[in-house]
Amino acid sequence: MSRQEILDRFRAQVAAGTPIVGGGAGTGITAKSAEAGGIDLLVIYNSGRFRMAGRGSLSGLLAYGDANEIVMDMAREVLPVVNHTPVLAGVNGTDPFRDMPRFLAQVKDAGFAGVQNFPTVGLIDGVFRANLEETGMGYGLEMDMIRAARDLDLLTSPYVFDPEQAKDMARAGADILVPHMGLTTSGTIGAQTALTIEEAAVKVQELADAAKSVNPDILCLCHGGPIANPEDAQYVLDHTDGIVGFYGASSIERFPAETGIKKQTEDFKAITFRKS
Repeated sequence: MSRQEILDRFRAQVAAGTPIVGGGAGTGITAKSAEAGGIDLLVIYNSGRFRMAGRGSLSGLLAYGDANEIVMDMAREVLPVVNHTPVLAGVNGTDPFRDMPRFLAQVKDAGFAGVQNFPTVGLIDGVFRANLEETGMGYGLEMDMIRAARDLDLLTSPYVFDPEQAKDMARAGADILVPHMGLTTSGTIGAQTALTIEEAAVKVQELADAAKSVNPDILCLCHGGPIANPEDAQYVLDHTDGIVGFYGASSIERFPAETGIKKQTEDFKAITFRKS
């Protein structure tokens, strides 16, 4: 599907009152299973590979591999097993070793329908973040990447972390905005430090309102922090206006793997045999 066809489908879905649900896929089986469950949008990026290897999602922000090379390698595993769901690539827009417009053309040629800005320096704060901005590796490069992707007619779904970023990404041509509430909580390798769900709902609304002040037609989903399970997403949607869905990564693939494999193993351990 083209970018416009995807957006037309999503807007019709929203008009019918059906939320948009996007999910991260770190493996082919995740993508196949999520599609079977009716996922609307899939995103693959380096943290998915690390996450499904048992490492925390923030591994994707550290020097454990070339993020843009990893996502192209993951494409060979994921794209062939997805039949009708748009798949986005998580692109490291601050990568100083890529000619970004040329790389985005390769992303499109590989079969991706769009992009997301991940890894993102938006998850980094403090002096380290200030130094990244001062030395030419700041969030502005991620906005440039989204703008270049839009020029190539790729669907764009960036993460944003504050109202100014939300406005800037809307100006850059973001189609689907994802206010990011931080590293997802819950599970065996989830965050312990996070906003409350009440605080997250307020912040999601603030970022969505900022983006909509620039582009009233932008679609806004919620993600991260305490928004970990379906009931959390329902709380946010019940306490916000104009938030039309949820995007989950750990929530879609890590939690089910952790709980499902553990439960299946426990059930097998409970079987008995006849003693002679």
